[in-house]
Amino acid sequence: MDASNDPTPATGYVPSVVLAVYAHPDDPEVSCAGTLSKWSDAGAQVHLIICARGDKGSRDPTTDPVALAAVRAGEAAAAAAVMGLASQSNLGRSDGEVVNDLALRGELVERIRTLRPDVVMGPDPSPLFFGSSYINHIDHREVGSAVLDACAPASASPLYFPDAGPAHSVDTVYLSGTLEPDTHVDISAVLERKVEALLCSSQPDRRPR
Repeated sequence: MDASNDPTPATGYVPSVVLAVYAHPDDPEVSCAGTLSKWSDAGAQVHLIICARGDKGSRDPTTDPVALAAVRAGEAAAAAAVMGLASQSNLGRSDGEVVNDLALRGELVERIRTLRPDVVMGPDPSPLFFGSSYINHIDHREVGSAVLDACAPASASPLYFPDAGPAHSVDTVYLSGTLEPDTHVDISAVLERKVEALLCSSQPDRRPR
């Protein structure tokens, strides 16, 4: 969402409450750290949910997954501070095991109904490939689908997950990593913050995640 080729400008828009949902630590920094920082600076209450621990984000076979997850949790917390987020949490799934199931949708619906955001952000679940060099991680696709399903119809209907709190309708959903961008947020004023958030990761290229 931070940049696109043929977008509709959304530069002046500042939501009141934002909930961003991404698969792994460092996904939000890559996808929309500039936008989240800009909105936070403008007074928006910005919250972030990361679904997986980042425990498999290394190509080194000797890596201890538990230790790696702890490192990445610290990196994610540091990046959240750079972006000025109101909260950041991790749902604790293992990398490669995130599934758009009732459990995940229920957790997201509960957060949506508690925080009552006017904007929800997440990854576009539809791309399978980005060019000829990158296959979109299944966790990204599953999280993107879960975000959409949690927003509509689940969070808006009191008959879905009735124990998750009073129903809430999300006004706007923005998807990053899309092949058909239609919205652009000018992040020139906070570009250095995006870079700083990205640099909180000690290993910026962790593929496969």
